Amino acid sequence: MKTDKENKLLEYETFLNDRLKLDLRNVLEQRDKIYEEISEYLQLQSTIHKIEEDIIPECELKTKVDLGCNFYVQANVSDPSKICVAIGFGFFLEMTLPEALSFINKKTERLQEKAADLTLEACKIKGHIKLVLEGLRELQGLPNETIKPYRDVLS
Repeated sequence: MKTDKENKLLEYETFLNDRLKLDLRNVLEQRDKIYEEISEYLQLQSTIHKIEEDIIPECELKTKVDLGCNFYVQANVSDPSKICVAIGFGFFLEMTLPEALSFINKKTERLQEKAADLTLEACKIKGHIKLVLEGLRELQGLPNETIKPYRDVLS
């Protein structure tokens, strides 16, 4: 029969592995998705700047569009002064280039705030993980890890 100490150790270990590490993985995956979305918006922003610099609004724009799996087709855009932008939840909105730039700036700011919040949440979860590991260390009676002083190689 297991003792109280062994039961507590098992309880802490299952909480650490089943809850905290899973929560940390989920938060980091959410943050990575937000970073990917920010990257897409910034890529669109650079494309818009390139269109504004190089294209005369009255002329037609010829480009290649990726259909997936690196399969490109030629596309002709009759009015390059307007583009469709994904605004969220599967909706797209036709905007002029300056409107799109303004939207992209606001959207990326909001997404960066969200990413910062998720980073803070990940740091809190990491702190909880360290706390549980310290509790496990104390329950098992393991000695403290001492940090070895670094040797100054330049002196």
